[in-house]
Amino acid sequence: MSDEHTRERLAVAKTYKLAIGGAFPRSESGRVFPVHGADGAFLANAAQASRKDVRDAVAAARGAFGGWSGATAYNRGQVLFRIAEVLEGRRDQFAAELTAATGTAATTAVDAAIDRLVWYAGWTDKITAVLGSANPVAGPYFSFSVPEPTGVVGVLAPTGSPLLGLVSAVAPVIATGCTCVVLAAEDAPLPAITFAEVLATSDVPGGVVNVLTGRVAELAPWLAAHADVNALDLTGAPEELRPELERTAAGTVKRVLPVRGTPDWYRDPGLHRLRAVTEIKTVWHPIGT
Repeated sequence: MSDEHTRERLAVAKTYKLAIGGAFPRSESGRVFPVHGADGAFLANAAQASRKDVRDAVAAARGAFGGWSGATAYNRGQVLFRIAEVLEGRRDQFAAELTAATGTAATTAVDAAIDRLVWYAGWTDKITAVLGSANPVAGPYFSFSVPEPTGVVGVLAPTGSPLLGLVSAVAPVIATGCTCVVLAAEDAPLPAITFAEVLATSDVPGGVVNVLTGRVAELAPWLAAHADVNALDLTGAPEELRPELERTAAGTVKRVLPVRGTPDWYRDPGLHRLRAVTEIKTVWHPIGT
């Protein structure tokens, strides 16, 4: 065999970008920051998002909301199941990336994330039946209460669980018909962007899930203050930032998901995250004669 076919080649170094509106742009600021593994080794540079990137991501999420919330629950379930299928096909890649980020074997976490997606896919067409009701009234009326998606949700991705925690926070948001802007975990942001690549090849419309990487302390206040964000999940917020973010969110009357200690992402998630991103609408209608 000739030297031309046996010589060593340089691997293509991956440049991790943002995920906004179905595309993968660099930060408008041009900034990047280094990401290191659990052993301190350099893994890659990631885009360091800015306030302008937050605004662009929120605009993309708002633009996608009408189509996604208007899709049938069955269709949303199909899309979530498709995400699980694609993630299953990239199982080894995610396991290797998570192992590098956390320093521990990660196959179990990847499998749990896939199963979590399937679990929420099964709930999309059952949410209304479980959370809604037909209300008894005194008079010739029908009264129905039905859950509706609350809108655009800002998600501060959990630290310590770069994939399973991320999936557990994002899946219920999109299962209900909401769209979201995700601030990836600052200590391990790379799996979040790789997961965004999965979403981009899984029939998820552009703008439904937007992923930003960067400094949470810099970006979270802008997300909390944005008037076009309807709800805020502070699960991944540093303890010292939460009071400030809650006060900021109150300025635009956002729904803030409560944070109760450190979640065990392997436990049955229950319905509280589905409830947290829905609004209950009650409709009265006269009974015809």
